[in-house]
Amino acid sequence: MRPAIVNKFCKILLRAAAIILVAMPFAAHAQLDAKALQRAQQRGENTDIYGNNPFENNAEGEDDQDAEKPDTTKKERKIRKPLESYFFSDSIRALHNFQWTLSRDYNRVDVGPIDTTLANWHIDYPYYQRGLGDITLGGLGQSTLPVDALERPELTDFEFAHPYDAYTYNMENIPFYNVKKPFLLLTYLESGQKRYREEHFELTHAQNISPTTGFNVNYKARGTRGLYDRQRTKNHNVAVAFQHTGKRYSVHAAFFNNHIEQAENGGVVGPWAVRDTTFEMPSGVPMKLSRANAQNIYRNNGFFIEQSLAIPLQAVTPSDFSLADLSAVYIGHSFEYNAWSKFYTDVYATYTDDRSGRDPQTGEFIPKTDVYYKNWYISPERTRDSLYERVISNRFFVQAQPWDRNGVIGTLDGGVGIDMRTYSQFEPGGYMSGRMKNVKRTSWYAYGSVSGKIKRYVDWGAEMKYYPSGYRGGDYRIGAHIALTGFVRGKPLRLSGRFVQESISPSYWQESLYSNHYIWNNSFGKESSTRFEVRLEVPDYALELAAKQGVIRNKIYYDENAAAVQSTGTVSLTSIYARKDFRIGGLHLDNRVLLQWSTDAKVVPVPTVSAFLSYYYEFWAVRNVLRMQTGLDGRFTTKYYAPGYNPSLSSFYNQREVETGNYPYVDLFITGKWKRMRIILKYQHLNKGLFGNGEYFSAANYPLNPGMFKIGLSWGFYD
Repeated sequence: MRPAIVNKFCKILLRAAAIILVAMPFAAHAQLDAKALQRAQQRGENTDIYGNNPFENNAEGEDDQDAEKPDTTKKERKIRKPLESYFFSDSIRALHNFQWTLSRDYNRVDVGPIDTTLANWHIDYPYYQRGLGDITLGGLGQSTLPVDALERPELTDFEFAHPYDAYTYNMENIPFYNVKKPFLLLTYLESGQKRYREEHFELTHAQNISPTTGFNVNYKARGTRGLYDRQRTKNHNVAVAFQHTGKRYSVHAAFFNNHIEQAENGGVVGPWAVRDTTFEMPSGVPMKLSRANAQNIYRNNGFFIEQSLAIPLQAVTPSDFSLADLSAVYIGHSFEYNAWSKFYTDVYATYTDDRSGRDPQTGEFIPKTDVYYKNWYISPERTRDSLYERVISNRFFVQAQPWDRNGVIGTLDGGVGIDMRTYSQFEPGGYMSGRMKNVKRTSWYAYGSVSGKIKRYVDWGAEMKYYPSGYRGGDYRIGAHIALTGFVRGKPLRLSGRFVQESISPSYWQESLYSNHYIWNNSFGKESSTRFEVRLEVPDYALELAAKQGVIRNKIYYDENAAAVQSTGTVSLTSIYARKDFRIGGLHLDNRVLLQWSTDAKVVPVPTVSAFLSYYYEFWAVRNVLRMQTGLDGRFTTKYYAPGYNPSLSSFYNQREVETGNYPYVDLFITGKWKRMRIILKYQHLNKGLFGNGEYFSAANYPLNPGMFKIGLSWGFYD
């Protein structure tokens, strides 16, 4: 047997052994629990995991005196209290398992189900799971930017990390769990040959110590070895979280780490390299930074703790399992530490575009040799840029609950906070010696909100945040939302509206940067924006319609030279979104379409039409055992000047050289759910070489993956 085959066989055995070793304790625990449960039932003991509610009557309504008396010679089992948190309604507490995320400023949580279903399991790239998805450099773990221009992030924090928002953990997306039994979820997907493989691994473990207290560990490793030259990416993310959501006291705490390594290739030397040329392997496609050894390394460490204490304004009786229905005041504190660093390296190297132009007389192609970066300010031979940003935040808040949490005026919130930021980069004259320039900036802010409900028909709220002093002095944000729910023949119909107006100071990096390829010292004004949104949802008919309008003044962006600039006018953005899923028996026809218009495409470029279509057939392969889906996914945008990507700045910029689009990207998939296991078989880019204009780009000059087979599974253990 050849050594390569032996090595591969050994690795498969090791992976299988690792899964078995992890699963054995949970399987053994499940068997022990089952046997103990059976013995307890035979003895007539209470087998409810949380015990009986001492305030409820007996099941048959009999008098306590007639009930069978327990054996007094045995030690009485301690009755565990149920989940009593004011965060969760009765319907949420009744769920077997659920998860939630935390609000940074307000004493609220956003509850959602744990994703173990077959729905959307075929959408395996995280940046495609939001709306119409993102503009991407092509590979798993690489930089992305939302297609919807009104959903793009504000560059107020470490902006060089925003292209990885779909992957990284932060205070507002770390999940917390409430599970009745220990929960373990393992996910692994891989695709492509070993040399070019994409890999996606996830591990989630959650366990409750009591109904109100628990902890969880989330780990994700995603990336690619690189189908194209210099495309290798490693993306590792871990979060360790703890929560206690008690009747009067709650605390959420977590540590998180994000580590990203991305080799940079600068994109193809010209669209012809993908459109008009066939290479034996994708790695043969010529890239602009192939010989420059360009690479970005990002490191992030963060920690936060948020706690609140409830002070009831009414007498609390033993039958009150939650304070959500009583008048109360909550006082709390939130602390956050978050540090990011970015290290970029490259060496001076040229590239050759063999089809830069044509000879007007002979018609033959004229090659051109060029260099990716036009400026080498500090070192003409190599680059070693280092950037660092740290923020320490403290927030004190008060939340008043005048009547009950779901009343007409449910909660009144107010708080004050301070952000202490430190920025570091090389200073002039200290590039080679490693001396760093540190800048510290502090800003104070106050915020407040009010929200309420009118039964199940109206949900409304308003919020305000203002910075009276500090480097962001004068910044503000005002927002409001309302949702009206009606019922037609018992089926809900929801109409909602949202309004946001804000004024934001430029980020430190937009105004000050000292690097080998880019140096600037700008003095920008505040960027202001006003946004409206109206949305209609009919869940029973899988229908969703939305219209959004945004007006942005003094927009700061990166121009065609990848330099930070500020427009002096106003840009208006209009978008219309529609989602309609049809179902005919087992046939699903899911459609999402986004229309966008920008009054200044040089400042905010958008495709006029973006679409995602998923057509598949769902059926029982084995009744009540194996559920399966098989079908096609397709993505499409009309042609426009899609953003380019600059590796040195880790930023998307508004290039004006090539147009991208009018190419459908189609995937074929088969997915299945067998008990607690989900499986996927997928062939990406089914239509490569069959139809389309051959320019399979999302970001300018960055080709999407060619045809590639993918296999994966996700296995949940609930014992």
